[in-house]
Amino acid sequence: MNPRGPDSPDREPDNPLVRHGSVSEQAGELSDVGVLPSTKFGKLVRRAEELRAGVRFLSRAVTSRYNPLLAQVVVTRRCNLSCGYCNEYDNHSPPVPLEALLARIDHLAFLNTAAVTFTGGEPLLHPLLPQIIRAARRHGMIVTMITNGFRLSRAGIEALNAAGLMGMQISIDNLKPDEVSMKSLASVERKLELLSRFARFKVNVNSVLGVSDRRTNDVVTVAETAAKYHFLHSVGLLHDHTGALKALSAAQMAAYRKVIRISPSPEHALNYWLFQKKLMHGQRNDWKCRAGARYLYVCEDGKVHWCSQRRGYPGIPLLEYTREDIKREFNTRKLCSPTCTLGCVHQMSMFDRWRGAQRRPDPEARRPADCAMAKPRQAARAAATKKGP
Repeated sequence: MNPRGPDSPDREPDNPLVRHGSVSEQAGELSDVGVLPSTKFGKLVRRAEELRAGVRFLSRAVTSRYNPLLAQVVVTRRCNLSCGYCNEYDNHSPPVPLEALLARIDHLAFLNTAAVTFTGGEPLLHPLLPQIIRAARRHGMIVTMITNGFRLSRAGIEALNAAGLMGMQISIDNLKPDEVSMKSLASVERKLELLSRFARFKVNVNSVLGVSDRRTNDVVTVAETAAKYHFLHSVGLLHDHTGALKALSAAQMAAYRKVIRISPSPEHALNYWLFQKKLMHGQRNDWKCRAGARYLYVCEDGKVHWCSQRRGYPGIPLLEYTREDIKREFNTRKLCSPTCTLGCVHQMSMFDRWRGAQRRPDPEARRPADCAMAKPRQAARAAATKKGP
């Protein structure tokens, strides 16, 4: 299966990041974020800024319970791919208007949010993404993004450098595109090479384990490729087609151990001890999910949800979201938490594992498989399973 038309990796994309002017024009007037040269001095300045941002993040994590640590903000629901397992995209929605996104960023800063990740759909389809990143950086936030990487170019990477992007996660699920995922190594390895040469931000390659034994060794090859370019690598776990917990097979466990040896990143170790160890053995985790408080998922309509898989609640517009809303969700149990595989939610919740008992019951009071967004996910994964070995 090949990507749709103009986004084929064999053709340099009409990159929306540079469509509205040169890289220098995209940079604009930067207050505390500038275009640093690729020199030893520039690297030292970037390291110092990363250290300051890390200290600010930890300070907000330990000194208060009621401020978001991470907000994932959808800048467009449109994606240039159509992966069989994904329910977080369409192929027609326009980008969220710049004015709306800037207002959301300002309100996240008002809530004392430490970090923001721009996502989609495919965020590189937003033509003003560098301006959006720059606005968040001016508030002192850690700013990252999640992308399939198809639309990256040297000019686009330089625009992201100029905007002050601090990290990028590229999702690569297999070696060649198929009916389950179009996010393949064959499609984007050329983009990884561009990033290794020109990116001044950290790059993490993420792979999903648990789709099927047929694709298990793909994860190992992706990890080896990430190491070749000196990138970090992380592994996500997948539920089965019923939405229930699925233990990894012996082959998948062996692949996981091999990936850890190839790329012994801090994120691997953190995710393993936080939640993956039990999930991989078919066990449930007992933890306090702080979604809606420490972690916010802001959809394209500007509403706050627990996460991408529990859209619909609380469903409050971000611009109306208050400290009282954060307190309520901080103290709310989530029935889906024992089998949750979302690493970002686990990581943002870990600072409060031993404080703040959750006495408020799950307001939806139903099993995760009955959630509004679970049924499309089940159908997609059921189809993928039928097509697999």
